[in-house]
Amino acid sequence: MSDGHAWQGHWKVRLYERVRERGFTSLTAFAEARPAIPLYLLAEELGKDDVAGVQVLSGLLAEAERSHRVTRFERDVLVRQLSQSLPEGWPAVMDDANRFKVAKALARWIGYTPEAHQDRARQIMAALLATPPPPGWRPLGPDDELLRTLLPDEEV
Repeated sequence: MSDGHAWQGHWKVRLYERVRERGFTSLTAFAEARPAIPLYLLAEELGKDDVAGVQVLSGLLAEAERSHRVTRFERDVLVRQLSQSLPEGWPAVMDDANRFKVAKALARWIGYTPEAHQDRARQIMAALLATPPPPGWRPLGPDDELLRTLLPDEEV
């Protein structure tokens, strides 16, 4: 998306119309049917020229807050960021290039994490960096065992 069409008109109405057109009752259901797909690709599927990834993110967070599933939302967004930045999985060698890719994924995730959860997100980032997952680890969804260990479900 390059020219700002996503912000014209009633973007929230447009977003949910597109979700319903695809047979889903919620944006969360739409996203859950596409685990580990980066947010920008979800947005492109809903409207290449008039839906932005940040709009999808905003809608998913709003739904998570209403359903008290913010922790699951956080894991889901982390999976999507890792998938985008580390498509081959966690690097076996942490050279400068791979360190940058990991940092980029984790920084974006923290940036997308609700303010009230920032400290916890930084602790999880530190844990992943201090004790890296096995090489090639690539969570395929928010129910990944390692992610559930780091970020267990709680009503938030």
